[in-house]
Amino acid sequence: MNKGIIYIILSGLCFLIVNFFVKLLGGGSQNLVEGLQKYPGHELVLARSIVSFAISLFIIKKRKLPLFGNNKRWLIIRGVSGTIALTIFFYTIHYLPLAIAATVQYLAPIFTIIIAVIFLKEKVNTLQWLFIGLSFSGVVLIALDKITGVNAEPEQISFFWLGLGLISAVFSGLAYTAIIKLKSTDAPITIVFYFPMIAIPIMILLCFYSFTIPQGIEWFFLLLIGIFTQLAQISMTRALHSGNASTITPFQYLGAIYSFLLGYFIFDETLNMIVNIGICLLISGVIVNVVIRKC
Repeated sequence: MNKGIIYIILSGLCFLIVNFFVKLLGGGSQNLVEGLQKYPGHELVLARSIVSFAISLFIIKKRKLPLFGNNKRWLIIRGVSGTIALTIFFYTIHYLPLAIAATVQYLAPIFTIIIAVIFLKEKVNTLQWLFIGLSFSGVVLIALDKITGVNAEPEQISFFWLGLGLISAVFSGLAYTAIIKLKSTDAPITIVFYFPMIAIPIMILLCFYSFTIPQGIEWFFLLLIGIFTQLAQISMTRALHSGNASTITPFQYLGAIYSFLLGYFIFDETLNMIVNIGICLLISGVIVNVVIRKC
């Protein structure tokens, strides 16, 4: 099997574990662990960043790589955009059904194309724009159908958090663009290292506003978020550096199926038919776009 495919599947599974614990510590309805405190999204990003910083620094020192990398401009862009994207995404996991939060995040490759058109002057053919429109029509369906069955009770899908999910996808698209740009200049671990280096001071400032002191098993859950996010980021970076994106990227969208099943069986989230159709349109548009772009 293509090495890039293995990396992208591994990345998706690691992100699924991260999303599970983020939802768990964000107050998601569940019957697995009683008495958990609710954590703000920025504190979860801080915990993830501290673990990632320690692991990345150790590997960089062991391999004797340049601490601050080579292409510093794009490394900083990757770090800043990744920090914004992940912080917002963690909050959307708290306030949206997991399947919707994860699926909207998968618009990132579409925004990568749009960013490439605007800033890198790349060409996009008419067929691509058609499938870009298809992806956004999926978001429109999700937004229009505000009432959905979540936790066995009617609950509104917030336009505010859905909009922030789109903003998170935009910054993820910018981060992906940076990762691809850095393919020929910097090692994957250096690219990953810039995220915690930039995120930690910002998240510490936000923690002065809102902070929850971990108790008992919550320390272990925070550690797992850090470890599996690190594994996910390294695997994703290696996947994007390993081969043709049109072959690799479609396997990333297995994560949407994982998130739907996790939300349904663990967090009692049920989505109606219109929302499910919206999710399918969004993912279909993104996958076809990635394939067309690289053909």
